[in-house]
Amino acid sequence: MNVTEAVNARKSVRAFLPKPVPEETVRQILIDAARAPSGGNLQPWKTYVMAGAARDELLRRVREQWEAGNFGEGTEYDIYPKDLKEPYTARRREVGYMLYELAGVTRDDKAGRIKQMFRNYELFDAPVCLIFTIDRQMGLGQWADLGMYIQNVMLLALDHGLATCPQEAWANWYKTLTEMLSIPDEEMVFCGVALGYEDTEAKVNSLHAPRAGLEDVKFFGFDSAWAKG
Repeated sequence: MNVTEAVNARKSVRAFLPKPVPEETVRQILIDAARAPSGGNLQPWKTYVMAGAARDELLRRVREQWEAGNFGEGTEYDIYPKDLKEPYTARRREVGYMLYELAGVTRDDKAGRIKQMFRNYELFDAPVCLIFTIDRQMGLGQWADLGMYIQNVMLLALDHGLATCPQEAWANWYKTLTEMLSIPDEEMVFCGVALGYEDTEAKVNSLHAPRAGLEDVKFFGFDSAWAKG
């Protein structure tokens, strides 16, 4: 798989097989992902990896709170702007409808939507959970660097025959994660990534979210009509 194929093949997988992922594979992915660019070579990303008993304990803690009526601890940053404008609202709504339809959840099925939401906190059955944090001192530039690192992780996973699902939903359990993983106070939980082998027979995994074309791209200087001044 070349880079172009990997970029186009990457998708958010929401049904994984129970097959375990070798620790050495995860280590190699993270070593290679660290080649991501970062301003001043700060490499501001921090990664916490859970599998086996640790992964199961996280899911147990979250399920226990959920069943007690606690649906999250809030987040330390706004996952979406409070007054999201167009075309972003329409894009978010469109992919949401597509996802729930494939998951067999109708628009008026509130219980089904909550159940599907909770699947995030089961990692969609993925055997590995990656949690990414960033030092609170860092600014917008370093958050962009973190994003490039996470993209590397997801693309490299494909190279090892693995699938991923990036999950900002885990920011909603930052207190639980901080306590369980002994995350230092100076670090902020950004997101998680579910990692494992895709269940290719699951209907929900047929979702390949649409992307805009070049309408938001402006080209300059590729023809003789361009002139300075």
